[in-house]
Amino acid sequence: MKRSRINEIMSQADDMIRSFGFSLPPFAYWSPSEFQARKSAASALIDARCGWDITDYGAGDFDQMGLFLFTLRNGRLADLQRGRGMCYAEKLLVSRQYQLSPMHTHIEKAEDIINRGGATLVIELFGSDNKGGFCADRGGQVLCDGIFRDFHAGEKLKLAPGESVTLMPGDWHAFWGEGGDVLIGEVSTVNDDIHDNIFRAPIGRFANVEEDVDPLHLLVSDYALLLK
Repeated sequence: MKRSRINEIMSQADDMIRSFGFSLPPFAYWSPSEFQARKSAASALIDARCGWDITDYGAGDFDQMGLFLFTLRNGRLADLQRGRGMCYAEKLLVSRQYQLSPMHTHIEKAEDIINRGGATLVIELFGSDNKGGFCADRGGQVLCDGIFRDFHAGEKLKLAPGESVTLMPGDWHAFWGEGGDVLIGEVSTVNDDIHDNIFRAPIGRFANVEEDVDPLHLLVSDYALLLK
């Protein structure tokens, strides 16, 4: 993805988030040079990979297959492993109309996916085999707003604003907006986007960035390279 396109998506997403009464934290608006100057004080944010995250999954067509995310807070894997401490994470996402977030699951992460506003959020669901792999003919069970619901393989769950679903490790899912763009909340256990996204197709989690202009704000995928 061109950096100019990433900058544009950041601005558009920020406008959408504000339109629903949400505000991003102050560090969201730091310039790259300010982040560099404050990297020692911001080490917890950097280590937790909090911040802007825009991906086309390496496929090169963000409008068709992509996702905007902002990680607001993220706990520590060590805390999760010992069962106490900061074991949670929170994100805001924007899924555009018919923009696919492709089929995937998580090994460790449980997550609530919440339609915070906009159009309908469609989530396509499949169960997993005995080894956690994608299973095209297996359904399962999820919680929808705290109520147990069985789903069959390939069922398309439709969430209106305010509705949510709880997905557990091994619940394979893809999602997109229907009828317009959707602001999504994600509340989960500790988030590890480097190791804990298992895609059905052989795709990547992060975009390949072409530096045609300077970054407006850093992506989480920039931290390791630009905040040494």
